[in-house]
Amino acid sequence: MSDAVTQVALQSLEGSLRAFVARRVREAEVDDVLQDVFVRLQRGVGALADEQRLEAWVYRVARSAIVDQYRTRARHGVPADTEATERPAENDDEPQAERELAGCVPQFVAALPEPYREALTLTDLQGLTQKEAAERLGVSLSGMKSRVQRGRAKLREAFDACCHIALDTRGGVVDYEPRGETKPPACCD
Repeated sequence: MSDAVTQVALQSLEGSLRAFVARRVREAEVDDVLQDVFVRLQRGVGALADEQRLEAWVYRVARSAIVDQYRTRARHGVPADTEATERPAENDDEPQAERELAGCVPQFVAALPEPYREALTLTDLQGLTQKEAAERLGVSLSGMKSRVQRGRAKLREAFDACCHIALDTRGGVVDYEPRGETKPPACCD
């Protein structure tokens, strides 16, 4: 793919890409994430063989940059802002219910038994790889993988005990309702 074709294609995607990123991160972080996306695109564009897949690749890179931004925020203990989670869900790939339940994850992880709590905190909340987490805790990689897998199963059980969760055909959360018998945590009210 020629550089000129790539530049024209990227310029045509810039507006929709900005809106895509702005729906997922704080307003103050949009430009930083976009800059990271464009740096990644410039570095990897030579490896892209099929120019018809450019748009899908751009959004995959953007999603990765957004996840990295959240991981960086979690590592440095920056509190999640309410602005990004309270925006209307119109034209958003991630439904409001999914964003609301995502805010409950740290609370549910904190309630897990010790080996699972530690494993999920390191991998899912702090963004370490399972290999890095295993090295940090002095356990085998297969042991860490087991802890993460079991911890995620226990996390799912905790959510199921708290709320009835409605999923779409792709497995995404579309709605939830606290179960009548159990008192939901404050984040699920």
